[in-house]
Amino acid sequence: MEVIAMTGAQNDISKRTSYDVIVIGGGAGGLNAALVLARARRAVAVVDSGKPRNAPSAHMHGFLSRDGMPPLTVLEAGRAEVERYGAVRIDGAVEQVDAGEAGGYVVRLEGGATLDARHVVLATGLRDELPEIPGVRAMWGGDVHFCPYCHGYEVRDQPIVVLGVHPASPGQALLLRQWSPHIVYVPHSRPLADEERERMDARGVEVAEGPVAALLSKDGRLHAVELADGRTMRCAGVFLFPGMTPNDGVFDGLGCARDDQGRLVTDRAGRTSRPGLWAVGNVVDSRAQAVTAAGMGAAAAFALNHDLVDEETERDLAAYRAAADASGAPVPAS
Repeated sequence: MEVIAMTGAQNDISKRTSYDVIVIGGGAGGLNAALVLARARRAVAVVDSGKPRNAPSAHMHGFLSRDGMPPLTVLEAGRAEVERYGAVRIDGAVEQVDAGEAGGYVVRLEGGATLDARHVVLATGLRDELPEIPGVRAMWGGDVHFCPYCHGYEVRDQPIVVLGVHPASPGQALLLRQWSPHIVYVPHSRPLADEERERMDARGVEVAEGPVAALLSKDGRLHAVELADGRTMRCAGVFLFPGMTPNDGVFDGLGCARDDQGRLVTDRAGRTSRPGLWAVGNVVDSRAQAVTAAGMGAAAAFALNHDLVDEETERDLAAYRAAADASGAPVPAS
């Protein structure tokens, strides 16, 4: 485990092992939560494995004032902003979060180190489960994409192939028709029902039958999609809807409520059903873009700080009343 004080020096705050809040995940959601909490003068640590989901993408879009910037550049800027307020970044991964014996939580890191926190914010995102089609993984984030809102404009009016690999794939093809009139849907492992095919016809989406054999590249860029029967279709972009698995296993065993799909249930501020545990970004909302996750992180931080203030007020009130009782001084009626 490498501990980096976000002030740029190994000072006292970087040696502590107990925090008001530990944020797990250093993407947009986690960093924005840390920024707000550090500015609220909370002791905050961000545990970051340094493996953001959008790292393969050359550019990110739809984020006001950051449109077109490389995702890693945005994260570097975010870290620099957070470091000004004394938060701590810990390079590493969390193995598990346990309930603390005296309240709060114990965050166990790979390698055996432990940290204590009053509250924990989970901002670890999700994993994309890609189909085993040659060329998909190599070009993922380059010319092979998931989100039309993130990457559709860059291939506007050009040939686009949509791989039918998920129940939502037909809807993805219809959506992409907004960006280009040249959409081809390949059913691959997701054949079309008659009504779906009719909708494709109505929108001018071509259907090319047959499974995909491979994505072909030329000079490092997508060149064409090859079908199993040998046909090839030249295209500027491929879109697919991957399987998505939340990185939320560190909360297993803590009894947090989950929905019928197994995702953590949170309120609008990111609170889970267990007090002191929060979750923001793609780990609870697969649709969240970076800008959405950042907003979720800020909302959680506001609510979390208010909860801490309430906890501290109740603690201080109890101590105040106990001291008054011990001194014999009258305590104002509640």
